Amino acid sequence: MIKDNQTLLNRIHVVVDALVIACTYIAAWFIQFEFFAPDVAGKLPLETYMSALVILIPGLLLLYHAFSLYTPKRVQGRRLEFGNIVKANTIALLLFFTIAYMQHEIDFSRKMLCIFYALNIVVETLVRNLIRMVLMSLRRRGLNQKQILLVGYSRAAEQYIDRIIANPQWGYCVRGILDDNVARGTMYKGIKVIGRIENLVVILPENCLDEIAITLGLGEYEKLQHIVALCEKSGVHTKFIPDYNNIIPTRPYTEDLLGLPVINIRHVPLTNTFNSMVKRSIDIFGALVAIILFSPIMLISAILVKTTSKGPLIFRQERVGLHNKPFYMYKFRSMAVQEIKDEKAAWTTKNDPRVTGIGKIMRKTSIDELPQLFNVLKGDMSLVGPRPERPQFVEKFREEIPRYMVKHQVRPGMTGWAQINGYRGDTSIKRRIEFDLYYIENWTVGLDIKILILTIFKGFINKNAY
Repeated sequence: MIKDNQTLLNRIHVVVDALVIACTYIAAWFIQFEFFAPDVAGKLPLETYMSALVILIPGLLLLYHAFSLYTPKRVQGRRLEFGNIVKANTIALLLFFTIAYMQHEIDFSRKMLCIFYALNIVVETLVRNLIRMVLMSLRRRGLNQKQILLVGYSRAAEQYIDRIIANPQWGYCVRGILDDNVARGTMYKGIKVIGRIENLVVILPENCLDEIAITLGLGEYEKLQHIVALCEKSGVHTKFIPDYNNIIPTRPYTEDLLGLPVINIRHVPLTNTFNSMVKRSIDIFGALVAIILFSPIMLISAILVKTTSKGPLIFRQERVGLHNKPFYMYKFRSMAVQEIKDEKAAWTTKNDPRVTGIGKIMRKTSIDELPQLFNVLKGDMSLVGPRPERPQFVEKFREEIPRYMVKHQVRPGMTGWAQINGYRGDTSIKRRIEFDLYYIENWTVGLDIKILILTIFKGFINKNAY
């Protein structure tokens, strides 16, 4: 079973981390005293610095454990792991400074500790990513697999199987499905229904499973308590994948009412005042910097637009923004001037005769979107967020696409999670909204930075823009 392998891997990981801490600490000492300041008067002897490792190594390893860096998370993101490494090292550094201050140890080099802090975070991150890559490679080849049984055939079961098949690096092997309503032998993408739910009584004592995933359909939730009781007796790790994931967010926000758990249907981090202020500050700073950087391109574009076709330089179009409030979004005009009723009729299509020659280039390269930087400064838009839509299409999609209006709980953006994943222009609105909702529910400053960086590398050229 995988838990035996996991125990061994964790022990190896602890040893590797201890070596990384020791090596980076020694390297920091060498950099400080042999490279930056080789002749510092009154420096402490090498033995004094090295003796600090007796406290530093176990202390940092305990902090790594406290921040779940040894908990098996096959689908945990690199960003989350990096954040936990930074937190653990930051606390260790502050504790070290505090102890040195309380001991009146004024000769112990703070600069060396800061070098160690930075160096350890970098090396620890690189080593952990290397270990992650090795494990992923092993799992793709069918090694280090976690054996899973699904209880209940439902949409949730199918979606779970879809994701496991699409991500072999997770190392999940679904042994089968138990269900009372689907005939034995029924297959879904190679995964077979192997019996009824009561077969758990026979299967669990065999001790051949690492995990049970309860994927009951909505109509079978009365069986949930009995199934959980059976699984708990066996000691097998059990998790519940609800068949109403189209209702609850990807990261449910729960409250405790005197022992009664309450799940909030929607958790939007940007409704927090502090988060909102941080994002707005980044928007203002980023927009000002971008306007300065792209001013030559915008100047050339303005000249080309005015000299190649008749009409205004800037095209103003009504869009729906934060809290469903309309605003006018700015673009460089890329189409021939037309009647308002014609402009509202539909999206631009491939080989649309209304698009000008220079307009085609601007649309493909997203240069026509640059005036929206002024929308960002005004507060109508953000650098990153769901793309805003025209009022008539908002009215249409709110009736056709579940949860469509949730996107208006945050400011619309110039670029977004959907756009860098290929959902721009004439693409699936339903899939676009799924990506938008993920962004809204999982917003962090780090995610915004990631989207902006990916936009630079793959977001400007839009193959779906006509």
